[in-house]
Amino acid sequence: MTRTLRNFAAALLLGAATLSACTSTQTGTEQADLIVYNGTVYTVNDNFDTAEAFAVKDGKIIAVGTSEDIRGKYKAAEELDAEGKAVYPGFIDAHAHFYRYGLALQSADLVGTESFKEVVQKVTEQRQKFPDTEWITGRGWDQNDWAVKEFPTKDTLDKLFPDVPVILTRVDGHAALVNQKALDLAGITPKTKMVGGLVEVEGGKMTGILVDNAIDLVSAKIPEADEADKRQALKNAEANCFAVGLTSVDDAGLDKSTIDLMDDMHKKGEMQMRIYAMLNPSKENQDYYFKNGPYKTDRLNVRSFKVYSDGALGSRGANLLKPYADKHNHYGFLLASEQEFRDLAKLMNQHGFQMNTHAIGDSANRLLLNIYGEVLGGKNDKRWRIEHSQIINPADMNKFGQYSIIPSVQPTHATSDMYWAGDRLGKERIKHAYPFKQLLQQNGYIPLGTDFPVEDINPFYTFHSAVARQDAKNWPSAGFQMENALSREEALRGMTIWAAKSNFEETEKGSIEPGKFADFILVDKDLMKVKPEEMRGLQVLYTYLNGKQVYKK
Repeated sequence: MTRTLRNFAAALLLGAATLSACTSTQTGTEQADLIVYNGTVYTVNDNFDTAEAFAVKDGKIIAVGTSEDIRGKYKAAEELDAEGKAVYPGFIDAHAHFYRYGLALQSADLVGTESFKEVVQKVTEQRQKFPDTEWITGRGWDQNDWAVKEFPTKDTLDKLFPDVPVILTRVDGHAALVNQKALDLAGITPKTKMVGGLVEVEGGKMTGILVDNAIDLVSAKIPEADEADKRQALKNAEANCFAVGLTSVDDAGLDKSTIDLMDDMHKKGEMQMRIYAMLNPSKENQDYYFKNGPYKTDRLNVRSFKVYSDGALGSRGANLLKPYADKHNHYGFLLASEQEFRDLAKLMNQHGFQMNTHAIGDSANRLLLNIYGEVLGGKNDKRWRIEHSQIINPADMNKFGQYSIIPSVQPTHATSDMYWAGDRLGKERIKHAYPFKQLLQQNGYIPLGTDFPVEDINPFYTFHSAVARQDAKNWPSAGFQMENALSREEALRGMTIWAAKSNFEETEKGSIEPGKFADFILVDKDLMKVKPEEMRGLQVLYTYLNGKQVYKK
């Protein structure tokens, strides 16, 4: 229940930051750096209170209350009149690929293509813009969006680019189309076999489609970007994130070298974005971080590992308990052995690191939930996460609560997949997919993200997909499996305080409360009041991080 604004200010009993009921009579003598007033401020505190104003000093919020109270007690060199508009805590994307997204901005953007012909056209245009690159790269195609919903083949790429290697990654990152030149450089033949991957062969010839671990054979041959390009990629990603209201991102799957670069840019003032970095479980990363422990600054938090258990549903790599409904006797696959996952879990627990595992299929989710349970033993505060948690057999749902396992979900996956997910899973099993409400009920909170660049970077799409369970055209009219929709309050919490909690950061960010970082955004319309069909069109007017403006529309 929302309290009155005046009672709200008095109710924040947080030491010196608390405003008394008589603050309106004070003369504004206490110094602040910034005052935001005349707004509809969604604090996202425990009671989901709203306020009108708050004061900021040294990058942190020092008081929250009515405009009269705050301006009566504090004076500041900078004031922001919110003009009645909605103010929210800075959004936190609980699962994204920030660094990879920045690099991908330099490749052909294939998202939204409606045919393979359009893919080829975009790739050709990209080559004309950058004729001297050693490789042609692109990302974002999805054959499920095409009239012919089949994987493409490399024939056209072979004709157009016989001497330049090409790799075009599917939207989910779990399949790719490559040309013959790329296959030759990687030494891939029709007889190439591996665990957790597939080289597609038809009639004894390679089609150019690689799935999951097979992609690594080619991507390993792509020259690494130089340091200048990496720094620019991070800056580009940051600028785009600030423009949509993101002030923190969980970057899922980084190497130490990239984390060191981020840390250096933070220290030099070249990048401001707060990063919750999930490490790749490489031997180098394990050796260093298990020896040295977690690493934490105000803008960088390194205390978790990102593990892949299976592939994606769209490329039929998700590991299922029963065969795919649209592919006889095919179950998808695990990307490593059960014992490898079990050994990793024991190591993470032993060294005090959070384990965050990608699991899409119901079989992969069951396996990881059981392994987590074996290691964690029961209720705990280690906050191990299952990333995506897309398809959950009903018999396994209670394991999230039983072992305090966090389901980290991306609502736009549901509204991107809903057109064809039923074909993959069948009528019964689709009911167990994207069960956000049921997952929320297990622990009482659920962090939300986008998985960008797999999905769009815009968190307003996340909100709309979570609440309305509809696509950009507001289809289906009644929503997709609405029994698992989230309320508006739940969705906003999932994008702020619950995301912070999944990162062990709920005491420093995720809400507008005294003592927390002054990370907040001002939006042109109120997410909590607009019609569902308006949600995706909302615009961020200002983004502030540490009390400093980092974006203005």
